[in-house]
Amino acid sequence: MPEETEQGFLEIVRRHERLIGKLALLYAVSPEDRKDLSQEILFQLWRSYGSFKGESSWSTWIYRVALNTAITSFRRSRKFPEHDELKEGIPVESRSHEDLELHERTQLLYRAIRSLNKADRALITLYLEDLSYREIAEILGISEDNAGVRLNRIKKRLRSFFGVLE
Repeated sequence: MPEETEQGFLEIVRRHERLIGKLALLYAVSPEDRKDLSQEILFQLWRSYGSFKGESSWSTWIYRVALNTAITSFRRSRKFPEHDELKEGIPVESRSHEDLELHERTQLLYRAIRSLNKADRALITLYLEDLSYREIAEILGISEDNAGVRLNRIKKRLRSFFGVLE
């Protein structure tokens, strides 16, 4: 593969690495599983890089490939338990009270999102990335109206999840 192709791919991945990390965090529990999933997403992006036709933006294409990989990659394995807590490597003693509170709320949000089915998890992930309904619909292959209706239902479920815990 020509060097300019490799450089182009690396630049696109660099611009979207936050997305890949966030998806790995939502679909994998342990640090090792997150690393494996991130690598699988990168591999799938590289495999399909040459076939990108420019019919959508780079970010739409990356979202689509990354979500499909996250949802299907380890479907038959036990790599993605649905309700495990995230394990962070920062010792509790080194965190401030505000950091601990934010960490707990973040853990709770991830737990709530993991309780959703994989399609809804993908939808809310895109929403949390501040994508428009149009962009979400394009990535997931659904109508804008469908995206809006499903997001409202997901938000209601997440609110009830937090209500039960309070």
